[in-house]
Amino acid sequence: MPAKQKELLPEQTERLLSTLKDRFEKNMDRHEDLVWEQIQEKLISNPEKLWSLHEMEETGGEPDVVDYDTEKDVYIFYDCAKESPKGRRSICYDRAALESRKKHKPENSAIDMAAEMGVELLTEAQYRKLQELGEFDLKTSTWVQTPEKIRALDGALFCDRRYDHVFTYHNGASSYYASRGFRGSLRV
Repeated sequence: MPAKQKELLPEQTERLLSTLKDRFEKNMDRHEDLVWEQIQEKLISNPEKLWSLHEMEETGGEPDVVDYDTEKDVYIFYDCAKESPKGRRSICYDRAALESRKKHKPENSAIDMAAEMGVELLTEAQYRKLQELGEFDLKTSTWVQTPEKIRALDGALFCDRRYDHVFTYHNGASSYYASRGFRGSLRV
């Protein structure tokens, strides 16, 4: 199978930038001191990052700018969909977990999908930061980056929000559920 082209057509770029700008303007509380024109300029000069944002959008992530790293001049996007992105659910944690399943294998894994999209799974700290911006995953859950020590014991971490509290849990890395997916972060 040929490698996926990581560049958008001009009309896809225009549509994506319009969607991102609208979301940016509707959610100014996520990025009060940032200016859309500067972000757009940065996006246009990084077509591969634009492609990754398109993948985030196409799988239901609703990416938005949540931070700016002044030292590195980098804008940070997270998936900000209210629930775990629909196009990234029913997946286990990583390739090793996927291959360990004897029956009823899911189609993919969170780590593999994130790599294909050019994004990283949120860390637990990033997930908690996201939850400071709103209420997310009230009905779903999200795989988060798992420490190697836990993963070596066949475990993986996921988070959600219930009872107005953010919880971090563990599960077997090979488990998968229709309501569990992953959220990505992208630095541009």
